[in-house]
Amino acid sequence: MAYISSADIQERLGSSAYVQLADDDGDGVADVGVVDETRLGAEGEVNSYLARRYQVPIDLTVHTDLIDLLASITLDVAEYRLRLRRPPVSDDARRRYSQTIEWLERLARGVIELPAAATVAANPARGTIATTTGEDRLLTRDELAGH
Repeated sequence: MAYISSADIQERLGSSAYVQLADDDGDGVADVGVVDETRLGAEGEVNSYLARRYQVPIDLTVHTDLIDLLASITLDVAEYRLRLRRPPVSDDARRRYSQTIEWLERLARGVIELPAAATVAANPARGTIATTTGEDRLLTRDELAGH
């Protein structure tokens, strides 16, 4: 399931910048292949972080409350990728991309959670997470050091 469309990218950039950044053959029209590659690459990059904790792609038919969030962060990545094709990249685009990657890294580490109303499916590839049972430890490793 796609988080963004080519039309979303065009709306984010504006028609003029959209064509300027994605028109490789000089015909005044954004090349579909360039835009598709950018869009899919951005979604893949976002999913690479999400996959550390969640089953990807996130099912937006179930998690409609995440549609705008995932679109926004994916657009940040897509815009940055497109702007890299025609330097210089604006400070604003660099800042948004950097903040997005920082947020995704925190999400992947479990420091923050997706703000979903319903629990998002965990990534089954992570395997079983170990748990322990029984009484609390009486002595710590530090207390046993030297014995």
